[in-house]
Amino acid sequence: MAVSSVTVTPGRMTLADWAAIWRGAGVTIDPAAKPDVDAAAQTVDDLIASGRAVYGLNTGFGKLAQTRIANEELATLQERLVLSHAAGVGDALPEPVVRLILALKMASLARGASGVRWTTIVAIQAMLDTGVLPVIPSQGSVGASGDLAPLAHMSAALIGAGEATYQGERLPAADALKKAGLEPVRLGPKEGLALLNGTQASTALALAGLFEVESGFQAALLSGALSVEAAKGSVAPFDPRIHQLRGHPGQIDVAQSLRDLLEGSGILASHENCDKIQDPYCLRCQPQVMGAVLDLLRQAGQVLEREANAVTDNPLVFTDTGEAISGGNFHAEPVAFAADQIAMAACEIGSICERRIALLTDPAVSGLPAFLTPNPGINSGFMIAHVTAAALVSENKQKAYPASVDSIPTSANQEDHVSMATHGAFRLLKMAENLHNVVAIETLSAVQGMEFHDGLTSSPRLEAVRRCLREAVPAYGDDRYFAPDIASARRLVTGRGLVAAAGELPGIA
Repeated sequence: MAVSSVTVTPGRMTLADWAAIWRGAGVTIDPAAKPDVDAAAQTVDDLIASGRAVYGLNTGFGKLAQTRIANEELATLQERLVLSHAAGVGDALPEPVVRLILALKMASLARGASGVRWTTIVAIQAMLDTGVLPVIPSQGSVGASGDLAPLAHMSAALIGAGEATYQGERLPAADALKKAGLEPVRLGPKEGLALLNGTQASTALALAGLFEVESGFQAALLSGALSVEAAKGSVAPFDPRIHQLRGHPGQIDVAQSLRDLLEGSGILASHENCDKIQDPYCLRCQPQVMGAVLDLLRQAGQVLEREANAVTDNPLVFTDTGEAISGGNFHAEPVAFAADQIAMAACEIGSICERRIALLTDPAVSGLPAFLTPNPGINSGFMIAHVTAAALVSENKQKAYPASVDSIPTSANQEDHVSMATHGAFRLLKMAENLHNVVAIETLSAVQGMEFHDGLTSSPRLEAVRRCLREAVPAYGDDRYFAPDIASARRLVTGRGLVAAAGELPGIA
């Protein structure tokens, strides 16, 4: 069931909360956070009043940290910081990603360690409530000192600069705010820096990638089970005793899931005593491959859950001692590693799916009609659908090169080691889209193959999946325009329709 609204409770948000926001749930900040936020803002005021030089409060930024700024120029300092750092390029980030960025930034600021005013957090809340979403270019962050350029574009819209979308229209941000009945924010001391510093853009992209790859993973469990049926494979490799001896939790969970999915299959029962000794790896080793993928996704999810609850700006305000301490929580190395893991997982899911498509379309291996058409020769059937899957899998292999091993110094060598987390996370949505198309093609192939088995039925759960697909895509007879079939099947993968038909499956949570 879709969640209609999520209360952002700073420091205690779950992956399920972020997934709900990604899928469109409303967002409300927990008012219980206000006292801690107010206390941090007061600490900032006290530090300024003390006359001490504190980075980001009354000094320049980065290499200009030694430059002292007069008290009467502190608001101008923050505004100019936002405008100068809004130097991103490229296509705008998708609006669901922007919503995640805003929600993540609210959650971080509301921990009460950033020194912003409660009214500024409420202003972000108002943008989410009204649907005024900053236009954030997708390129321009190296994943250290925070996602400076993306978050600067977010912040620019908050103060009435840059661009925003409102009710489907891209407008100057000031106009969008006015149409929504909102006022631009006048930034206080440290607020521009607190808004710009942080890993919220890379974390949002990584979370979005994680959720979409998880959808591909779960749909691939189904397509893999369907392929076992189409190829008249064995359920023996999924025996729990095999997997308990190895001990990997993901492997155990995947094997159990495959057994459950195949339980009660008439197709399996029809060849229980056949003389086939072993299936190819793409069928037999699904628990080992998909289980390792599941463990990897779960590990990445744990890292991103921690990061999403973290305070990642600089300096950080400690109200108990009245200090503002400079550190490096903005360095997005954990996000970079997690994004690389998700990319590898997406790559491997698609790779084993493609191998099963190849198996099913090859009559020498599958025992099915060539290219899964009842009349091969005059018909090409699934020949080029397999080529498309192969092309997408190879594209994902190319995209899976680790971003985290790269670094380039910036800011006159002040910021001399960076994570490239935003690069690593940005590719994930495209990789997930490619994966969803590959899984869609396998699902089409496997169901087509199953239907050659003389009217035999599969298990109740897999028959429910087959019916779900057939409601959207009719069986393939003579050659027809193929692209709409793939698009329809992909929508069932992306929209989780196949997963809903099958029932509970293992995932990241």
